[in-house]
Amino acid sequence: MCGIAGELRFDAREADLSALARMNVRQAPRGPDGQGVFATAGKAFGHRRLKIMDLSDAAQQPMVDPHLGLGIVFNGAIYNHPELRKELKALGYRFFSHGDTEVLLKAYHAWGPDFVQRLNGMFAFALWERDSGKVLLGRDRLGIKPLYWAEVAGGVRFASALPALLAGGGIDTDIDPVGLHHYLSFHAVVPAPHTLLRGVKKLPPGTLMVIEPDGRRSEKIFWALDYARTTEEENRSFDDWRDILLQSLRAAVRRRLVADVPVGALLSGGVDSSLIVGLMAEAGVPNLRTYNVGFEDVGGEKGNEFEYADIVAQSFGTIHERIFVPEAELLRRLPEAIAAMSEPMVSHDCIGFYLLSEAVSRHSKVVQSGQGADEVFGGYHWYPALAGSRQPVDDYLAAFRDRGPAEMARTVQARYATADASRALVAERFAAPGASDPVEQALRLDTTVMLVDDPVKRVDNMTMAFGLEARVPFLDHELVELAARIPARHKLAGGGKGILKEAARKVIPAAVIDRPKGYFPVPALKYLQGNVLTNVKDVLGSRAAQERGLFQRVYVDELLADPGAHITPLRGSKLWQLGLLEMWLQTHLA
Repeated sequence: MCGIAGELRFDAREADLSALARMNVRQAPRGPDGQGVFATAGKAFGHRRLKIMDLSDAAQQPMVDPHLGLGIVFNGAIYNHPELRKELKALGYRFFSHGDTEVLLKAYHAWGPDFVQRLNGMFAFALWERDSGKVLLGRDRLGIKPLYWAEVAGGVRFASALPALLAGGGIDTDIDPVGLHHYLSFHAVVPAPHTLLRGVKKLPPGTLMVIEPDGRRSEKIFWALDYARTTEEENRSFDDWRDILLQSLRAAVRRRLVADVPVGALLSGGVDSSLIVGLMAEAGVPNLRTYNVGFEDVGGEKGNEFEYADIVAQSFGTIHERIFVPEAELLRRLPEAIAAMSEPMVSHDCIGFYLLSEAVSRHSKVVQSGQGADEVFGGYHWYPALAGSRQPVDDYLAAFRDRGPAEMARTVQARYATADASRALVAERFAAPGASDPVEQALRLDTTVMLVDDPVKRVDNMTMAFGLEARVPFLDHELVELAARIPARHKLAGGGKGILKEAARKVIPAAVIDRPKGYFPVPALKYLQGNVLTNVKDVLGSRAAQERGLFQRVYVDELLADPGAHITPLRGSKLWQLGLLEMWLQTHLA
């Protein structure tokens, strides 16, 4: 797990090493254990290293193999690298390091761009050919690792974090109207290739981009999620699916134990994280460290699930740490969390994850985490509502979208108005081949788009702010493909995630399963109260906000007059969306 950056020139000039140095510095928290730069004709690559696999200097990056004429900068973790190494050795390749990075170089040389099909893990990389001058950018199937890129005068730059590109300079920072529309529609989700900035794009998940020496670019999608199943799979019993699923879960968790440092776990007390802890204990992890964060109870809303996390920790004998965060601390540290965001994220638990990551990083460098289970296994309330829907796009938007066209027209200034981009995206994704059932169309959209740019991005940004690697077994691509073949009725059973809960019953205490799903709102962010409301009012009324002119003043004043009355279908504050965006812009564009 690291930070990568680079500049590719197409105008016969050398790469700007000072810009690359600034990008590297901006990504230092992602890789506090080392750094490196490699420059060649018209190209330069930077890397910040977090030592997880092969702790020796032999695995330092940028990694160059002069014999093969290849080089790479890589961010992520390839869990099946030992198996791939063995296969490559049988083909005659010799290795000078013991980690996963060199395996990627040899695998590309052996199998070409299709080598990504053999990878099990999370990854973003830039791989270059010395002789042809060609560069290959790649991002993992489910977008667990980020990869941003931007055109600059005479070339292209890329980085693991959007603020790193900004640090390099020369980026068009005008607001992208389509990105803004998505942000205001999907509670801050801006699907690839867009970002909120017109000059910055992100490589979509499951995609390779080839960049030729003259600047020509081409993209290839190497993975798509398919919900087709055989007659045998359709008719397979619930119990058989449960047992097959449990075996796949065991494999996903076991793969994510591959490391040269101990692997811990984030334990929220919910089914998903508890199941991961149970399977890690079952796999024989010694001295397993688990971590749970909780907040104050406010207004009758419970702020922690310590009791349930304790049940799991005691059941499996983990070294467990409760991390209690007073609300005053949450709000005091909020600016730091915003500074750690590659893109603005309105979810209340961003600041919680930020402070949790800080505490965890004192003891662990790698943890497993439970993100993705709700999207993959049908845990959200809108999935049952879509069963048998004759208007799935409308029904999905009614449950999920924050603002429809009429409200959007009152929200943004005329120069940022655009067609209904959010509806167009949902309609396009629902109509794509590979999922014909409305529930499965929604599951696929949430798994491959909404998940990527909300919980997955949130976890990456907040953990990497402290050099902490988070691994997400529910997003093992083989597990996700298996889940897609499980009929939707088994996922929706028992009020949602039925098949997963029954698999979990074989591993963890029933008390953790048979209870309501927990949520941990930060009331000051949910309803905008006290100092946060004052800050939002100030930032939206600031000179910078007025000069930027994103939002219509009448609409802003309407939200400010009664923040608690303007809550999205998913229980978010519409005013916080506007305020957080302006805070992020003022933090990163100042």
